[in-house]
Amino acid sequence: MRALVVEDEVYLAEAIQTALRRETIAADLVHDGDMALEYLTVNDYDVVILDRDIPGTHGDAVCAWIAAELPTCRVLMLTAARTLHDKVDGFALGADDYLSKPFDFPELVARLRALERRPTATRPPVLDSEGVTLDPFRREVYRNGRFLSISRKEFVVLDLLMRANGGVLSSETLLEKGWDMNADPFTNTVRVTISNLRKKLGDPGVIQTVPGVGYRFGSGR
Repeated sequence: MRALVVEDEVYLAEAIQTALRRETIAADLVHDGDMALEYLTVNDYDVVILDRDIPGTHGDAVCAWIAAELPTCRVLMLTAARTLHDKVDGFALGADDYLSKPFDFPELVARLRALERRPTATRPPVLDSEGVTLDPFRREVYRNGRFLSISRKEFVVLDLLMRANGGVLSSETLLEKGWDMNADPFTNTVRVTISNLRKKLGDPGVIQTVPGVGYRFGSGR
C-alpha cells in the first residue's frame, strides 16, 4: 500500500509517516492542499490520509477532487471536529473513513487495513499460488507450509507480484508502489530485494525476470 499524508502539523505528519512505515506502508508527506493536489496528479496512491483544515486548497476541496478524479483512491479524513454534522459532511464529500484528533496510531493503521480490504475489485484476503501462501493481514509468508522470515520490503514486493496474477511489473512500478518518494529511481534496491526473495523462496523459482520489461510471479512453465 502507498499512502499520501496531508497534514500541516509537521510533528504529527512525521509521526504518522513513521508509524505507517513500521507497517510496511510507504508514505509521502505534504503540508498543504495545493501540494497534495500536485502529488496526486503525478503519483499513484492507494489511500490519502487527509487533514480537513489545511492551508492552501481546503481539505474538503481536495477530498471532493479525489472522489471525482481518482475513484480507486481511498480517503481517510482527519479532523479536530467531533460532531456528527462534521462527520456527515466529510462522508458527503467522498471520504471513505473519518478519524477525530487526537487518535491512537494503532487505530489509524487498523482503519487503513480495513480500507485496504474494501477494494473496487474482489481480491482474496490470503494469496496462495505456486506453493507460496501470503497473508497480508498477519504479514506472514509460507512456502509449502514452511514459514519464511522476510523483510518488510520483500513482503511488499512479493505481495505486489502475486496480486498482479501473472502480469509483469516493471522495476519502476515496484519502486513506486513499495517505496516512498525519497527512493532513488536509479537505485538497484528492487533488484537486490528480488534476489533476496528468490533465495528465501527457494526452488523451484517462482519469480521470473522478463528481459527489458520487469518481473512476474509464476513458475515460468
